[in-house]
Amino acid sequence: MLCAHDHAQKPNVTFPSTPRRFAAPTVREKYLIGALFVLALAALLAPTLPPGAWHIPHFVDARSWLGVPNAGDVLSNLAFLAMGVWGSERLRARHDAPVGASWFFVGLILTCLGSGFYHLDPDMPQRLVADRLGMAVAFAGFLGIAASERISVRAGEAVLVLMMVAGLLAAWVARDNLTPWVVVQFGGMALAVGLALTRPRPGALGVPLGGVIFFYVLAKLFELGDEAVFEATGHIVSGHTLKHLAAALAAWPVIRALAPAAIGPAQSRH
Repeated sequence: MLCAHDHAQKPNVTFPSTPRRFAAPTVREKYLIGALFVLALAALLAPTLPPGAWHIPHFVDARSWLGVPNAGDVLSNLAFLAMGVWGSERLRARHDAPVGASWFFVGLILTCLGSGFYHLDPDMPQRLVADRLGMAVAFAGFLGIAASERISVRAGEAVLVLMMVAGLLAAWVARDNLTPWVVVQFGGMALAVGLALTRPRPGALGVPLGGVIFFYVLAKLFELGDEAVFEATGHIVSGHTLKHLAAALAAWPVIRALAPAAIGPAQSRH
């Protein structure tokens, strides 16, 4: 029979709290889940768009240079390579980079390769797959950054994986059905805008998402004004060439946020 003394000496048993990764979703995470669910439904249930529904433009600047056909649109992709390598080097010195940053810069390098390959002979529509695959990786990386900066680390990880899979599949099936690719590109950008308008979470690095979106929109405007820019500049440069440069500059806000922390006088003495 237990006495009061026995009860007094009975050890207290405490159970560890649920790890944050498996905790119940926060309000922001619930909104994100809802947005992703809507995008998934749109990609799966929206009417099929045949490849011809997305007009493939005739690129106005077809001049060759040093034996490179369509040189302006091909060589301008080197800007993606430069920004991808620069960003990857910045990551080596940072241990607090947001989720998706490494894939974002890898995607830029892949975009250089895929877009350059496509613009060497843009009359071959099947080359568009290579172009879109690199873009899908970079875009998934950016959305991972955005979600981890504005919502949570685990949200960034989930968005990175989901958008990577969705983007790669959409790029592949776009040969027969453009609907998933349209949803990934424009629906994903709408999601990025929503995240950019959300207050950063505590402990976030502070990547200016609005700056990335600004250069993306600028790139789209240059793309739409390919011929107009070509004529306005006296055939010096086309809008599509400037599109590549503007899209590559979208990495600049991320790279700037990854700049090494300044070392003060007190730190430098140690």
